[in-house]
Amino acid sequence: MKTIMVVSDSHGNRAMFDRLADRFSECDLIFHLGDTSADGKILEKRYPGKTYLLNGNCDGAIPQGEDEIVLKVEDVTIFMCHGHKYGAKSGLDKILARAKEVGASLALYGHTHKALETERDGVTILNPGTLSRYSYNSYAYIVVTGDRFTTKIVEVNG
Repeated sequence: MKTIMVVSDSHGNRAMFDRLADRFSECDLIFHLGDTSADGKILEKRYPGKTYLLNGNCDGAIPQGEDEIVLKVEDVTIFMCHGHKYGAKSGLDKILARAKEVGASLALYGHTHKALETERDGVTILNPGTLSRYSYNSYAYIVVTGDRFTTKIVEVNG
């Protein structure tokens, strides 16, 4: 069993990392889906060896992550991107197509600042929302066991 915390669009709100430190510490993997990857570098420094970083549309000057990542966690293939290069604000078709192309059953993206979980054509597509200081905050928590996974969007405010 592996546990994963997925965050996106922190936009400099590193204080949220302190607030969620216990949760980051306890999980096996951390995915930061971009905006900003410099924030993700902070997570990578605090939690080395388990943090994966993606670049977003606000990471152009000095990107510090990858544009997309395909990762196998136990027997689940996960496709990750920020979403801007796949037109996430206009729909999920391109993200779904890429996930299917790489054989992923789980696709993670950010960019829209809106948490969402949906299943299309056998692929679970998940946006954890945002950790920005200007928005309602949420992240995603995933548990992978063999070839199965469960997901939950976790609200931070309130």
